[in-house]
Amino acid sequence: MLRPSFDAHVFVYRDSVDMRKSINGLAAIVELELGHSLMNGALFVFCNRSRDKVKLLYWERNGFVLWYKRLEKHKFKWLNPQETKDSIEVTGKQLNQLLDGLDIFQQPHQSLFYDNVS
Repeated sequence: MLRPSFDAHVFVYRDSVDMRKSINGLAAIVELELGHSLMNGALFVFCNRSRDKVKLLYWERNGFVLWYKRLEKHKFKWLNPQETKDSIEVTGKQLNQLLDGLDIFQQPHQSLFYDNVS
């Protein structure tokens, strides 16, 4: 099975996408909504509304690559679409974890700092 490298540059699109979109439709989202260039080697990740399908789009030397995964039973953990940003940048390692079913978007507990009280 082919997987993105751990050092890949990845942008996860927050909103759900109609999975009937292919390369041209997804490329339009990347350029028009996200304002990114498709030719910089980054991977762009999209998910459907029911969160059981994911597509990855990227440029490889002389053409686009569209990668598709459909889950048979489970759902991908995904971003909240009500947030203000259109996408979030993650690492290739985090993308692989997302594809394996982990929730990479959980926020850790905030660190607490106590003053030394005498």
